[in-house]
Amino acid sequence: MTSKANVDEREIAQFEALAYRWWDPEGEMRPLHLINPLRLQYISERCELKENRVLDVGCGAGLLSEAMASKGAKVTGVDLAEASLGVARLHLLESKLEVDYRKISIEELAEEQPGSFDVITCMEMLEHVPDPESVVRACTTLVRPGGTVFFSTLNRNPKAYLLAVLGAEYIMRMLPAGTHDYKKFIRPSELGAWCRQAGLDITGMAGLHYHPLHQNFYLGDNVDVNYLMHCQLDGTANP
Repeated sequence: MTSKANVDEREIAQFEALAYRWWDPEGEMRPLHLINPLRLQYISERCELKENRVLDVGCGAGLLSEAMASKGAKVTGVDLAEASLGVARLHLLESKLEVDYRKISIEELAEEQPGSFDVITCMEMLEHVPDPESVVRACTTLVRPGGTVFFSTLNRNPKAYLLAVLGAEYIMRMLPAGTHDYKKFIRPSELGAWCRQAGLDITGMAGLHYHPLHQNFYLGDNVDVNYLMHCQLDGTANP
């Protein structure tokens, strides 16, 4: 599969339709607003952001990109949804932060800038592309030797289907119906195998959990549904 083919146009159209409400903390993207502090916490506790070159893959309208920029990171955000990038650039006028947003596939960027980033984040993106393993390989190419890569995605099992699809999209209506395709969910064993094959060492995992009574998210050890994976590239060479 070529880099240009690794995109689901239906997924792109769906996210572009939500772009102008991305920064509304009470809108359809409310779950992203709720988990963003936890994502930033998980990342910043495991690597230095200040003054480091950080790539946010599948950045959308820039929630995580701006959060990392606020910590002093030199952030590049990439996405293929033009409307989302437009909203991300407009929001910089309000936040007064600096982020370099680009419409380019991760595979094309890997050909252009191998070994250029200290930290790479790829959050809630892998389950939305036809070939997630290609994204993992591209991230490995883009990170410098000794650098850090973070992934987050959804596990594939009955519990994840019940909570992330039926529960979140159709019962609690936390997300628009059709946001996720269960067949694209990724088991930690699968993601871990792709990472190791690409040359990354897996240094940790955590689960992202929702408390329905308190209506908030928290990090824990259970990775049955949403999970984050922390990886590093060996400091001697980039494959």
